[in-house]
Amino acid sequence: MFLFDAHLDLSMNAVEWNRDLTQDLYSIREREKNLTDKPDRGKGVVSFPEMRKGNIGICVATQIARFVKPDSKIPGWHSQAQAWAQTQAQIAWYKAMEDAGEMVQITNLNELNSHLQLWQQAESTENLPIGYILSLEGADSFISLKNLEIAYHYGLRAIGPAHYGPGVYAYGTDSDQPLSQKGKDLLREMEKLNIILDATHLCDTAFWEALSIFNGPVWASHNLVRKITPHNRQFSDEMIRALLERNAVIGMAFDAWMMIPGWERGKSTPESTGLKIEHIAQHIDHICQLAGNALHVGIGSDLDGAYGKEQSPGDMDSIADLQTLTGILSARGYSTQDIEQIMWKNWVGFLERNWK
Repeated sequence: MFLFDAHLDLSMNAVEWNRDLTQDLYSIREREKNLTDKPDRGKGVVSFPEMRKGNIGICVATQIARFVKPDSKIPGWHSQAQAWAQTQAQIAWYKAMEDAGEMVQITNLNELNSHLQLWQQAESTENLPIGYILSLEGADSFISLKNLEIAYHYGLRAIGPAHYGPGVYAYGTDSDQPLSQKGKDLLREMEKLNIILDATHLCDTAFWEALSIFNGPVWASHNLVRKITPHNRQFSDEMIRALLERNAVIGMAFDAWMMIPGWERGKSTPESTGLKIEHIAQHIDHICQLAGNALHVGIGSDLDGAYGKEQSPGDMDSIADLQTLTGILSARGYSTQDIEQIMWKNWVGFLERNWK
């Protein structure tokens, strides 16, 4: 089945992790086997060949560069200018991938429909370009709103204002503060440009403020359910209902600690916890029950989002294994139509509504 993955940190992996994603996944792992600078070395699950094998023809691909102050306990760049420069290296990589025929950027409805047609009519996906919609995860790299305008012109179509901790425009996971004036100004400019607000990672206070200020399209690219996995990173039922009222789609993330309660990062393993891909179905079920249908759930895997096999479901060897979801959902009573909605049609429908 065709698959639309709404959150992949491809350029971060290429530019910061120094992974050549055009290569075979096992060649990438082999090249990293003696590296120790990152905890996921030799354990990645994403490459372009594996995405094609898994029929993942469209993704939302990110730029990401956090700005941090001297007392920060989380890593990041020491100035917004450095963060901006990092995102520009990332966009340069995406453009190089376009030139090589590996990727193609999608910025409007005509491009979306043309790319869907290409994949649906092809006899083989082996050499097809992967379509990507450009998103910014955390807006710290915008030195001013002038950067937003520049980014829109090179194709940026979605922004999550926050990531982890304190941010210039909004506070994110494991923190809580109202939106700054800069954050409110950013949202208003995003609305004028019809840029999608990604509610993922917004702290609770900023989440509610953002929904009250922003009248444009809203989605959550990679977020799970707080009632199943209690943590501020997940959405409460009240937050999910608010997103449903906005006709949003929520992408299911496959980062282990978000999927099941009790996971201790750096200690737990897929083997010790028994974590499997099928655990994501609990989160899907929960949102579908709240919605009364299967029209608001998608896939936003976040695979290789600064972690690899050590923090992924135990039966996930590569991103192509997302295809096992079709059987898992079918066994739980989901119709073929519902499964298609979850695997790709909900994201496409969202874009059709908001890009028309």
